[in-house]
Amino acid sequence: MPLLPPADRTLLHTRKITCQGFRRADGLWDVEGHLTDQRTYALRSLAGESKQPGDFIHDLWIRLTVDDSLTVQAVEVAADTTPFTLCPAIAPAYQRLVGLSIASGWTAAVKERLGGVQGCTHLVELLGPVATTAFQTISPQRQAAEMQEREAMLARGEQPPPRRRPPVLDSCHSFAADGPLVRTLWPEFAKPPAP
Repeated sequence: MPLLPPADRTLLHTRKITCQGFRRADGLWDVEGHLTDQRTYALRSLAGESKQPGDFIHDLWIRLTVDDSLTVQAVEVAADTTPFTLCPAIAPAYQRLVGLSIASGWTAAVKERLGGVQGCTHLVELLGPVATTAFQTISPQRQAAEMQEREAMLARGEQPPPRRRPPVLDSCHSFAADGPLVRTLWPEFAKPPAP
């Protein structure tokens, strides 16, 4: 069910974020994020540029290439539209992400390397959904491969190693370690229900 009908209003600004995850032929993964900002009215930017309704204020791209462990192997940034001509000059700073893993602490590590004047606010914000997309792209593929390997070991009469603790445990309401979903999916990691 969508949101309730809104009050009478006028659309002024639209930010669109699109993220996509790809499996590469070389075994790595590409995760791309695209961010655009548009206004519905004409304006003069702080740089003195005239913008017409629908013109982009921002049109930014970032691509992270990661390995199976979600470690960044390469970064590419493109700034097709920015409010100031000096904005695209920050793109090389994003190479500081190479070697970081998309895991606990990702956001803090990104802000440490690219926060404030060290980066672009909008690209730093975009890295959150890009990281989530990487996880959403790669995790199901890894889980399926692990499950196939476990089944193959059992079929050969071998004892598979114990399952790893799922990284989604306690990440949200549904994945609470003391909840019914975890008791069903991963009983070995379930905690007793809270009193």
